[in-house]
Amino acid sequence: MIYRDYKGDRLSMMGFGAMRLPVIDGNDGKVDVPKAEALVDEAYRSGINYFDTAWGYHMGTSETVMGEALSRYPRDSYRLSTKFPGYDLSNFGKHEEIFAKQLEKCKVDYFDFYFLHNVCELNIDRYMDEEKYHTVSFFRRMKAEGKIKHLGFSCHGSLEVMKRFLEKYGEFMEFGMIQMNYLDYNFQGAKGKLDLLNSYRIPVWVMEPLRGGMLAKMAPADLERMRKTRPGIEPVELAFRFLQSLPGVTVILSGMTEMEQMREKLSIFEKDEPLSKEETDALLDIAKGLINGKVAPCTACKYCLSHCPKELNIPVLLEKYNEDALTGGGFIAPFAIKALPPEKRPSACIGCKSCEKVCPQQIRISEILKAFGSKMDGMLEAFFGKEA
Repeated sequence: MIYRDYKGDRLSMMGFGAMRLPVIDGNDGKVDVPKAEALVDEAYRSGINYFDTAWGYHMGTSETVMGEALSRYPRDSYRLSTKFPGYDLSNFGKHEEIFAKQLEKCKVDYFDFYFLHNVCELNIDRYMDEEKYHTVSFFRRMKAEGKIKHLGFSCHGSLEVMKRFLEKYGEFMEFGMIQMNYLDYNFQGAKGKLDLLNSYRIPVWVMEPLRGGMLAKMAPADLERMRKTRPGIEPVELAFRFLQSLPGVTVILSGMTEMEQMREKLSIFEKDEPLSKEETDALLDIAKGLINGKVAPCTACKYCLSHCPKELNIPVLLEKYNEDALTGGGFIAPFAIKALPPEKRPSACIGCKSCEKVCPQQIRISEILKAFGSKMDGMLEAFFGKEA
């Protein structure tokens, strides 16, 4: 197992993620406990000492399952992390009761690592409002009392949102987690977030290294291209070797569902074999091919802005459309759109096509915003109710 030094502690670079545990009959809230415990046991025996869960994983049952599974081992032999559920705005102001319940569910007296979770456009104002919500100050106090060993954050929001958060709280953040993989390195601006964390000297945690399994497969021609320098390499290994190449990356969290998949990942982390610059460049070039034809080729030139009678931020809306289009859904785009006032959302487009007359890429912006707006309105109502 590859280990990374963290303030004198040795952390397994591969972390056990408990968001995708095996379930019964496809019911995400019904974890198959014997299978989940077998995965934990195999991971522990193989040298993984970092285990990650969260309040909302598996409909609230992940923390309980992981707490029970890990309680069979000496507390000082593993590191456990969980998260404040900031993705739900109704949780702000409830941090004390949520944290107490998390300690109880996980059967611990302290958490080694605790995340201020999912800092994004939707919740950044609440994280920043200490006078009303006291969220960050509370968890800083928990750290001072020894109930949290290390305090950090995760971010699904834009680079601007992360900058705003770090400008206020950067001196208190001991680690930061971002969605990072060779596809999102440029597509979702992950490189900019990585550079920002490194500029603050904040160690980097990685989530979605395989982008929900999307990068577990590769077109034969692309794989053959990579095998010219790495004979016999498989897509999953390529994805993890890419992450091993990045500066500041300390822990890579990966969901554990099946024993065979986990053993494949464990074998990859037996050796530290980062990609060369040539290999990295080739992989990023392959990522471009995955994106081409699937997203709007917006370059954010902003010519459209002065031509929109509704003053919509079209480049930002197209960025969220691209995320949704490539992912096939998810919460990142809806959460970002929810943070906008109704008159600035994609459904506010009146289809005048003034923007299209000046678009260098000749993007059919009005058609995209009409379809995207309809989809987002439906998703927002499903997530947040009619008040969305």
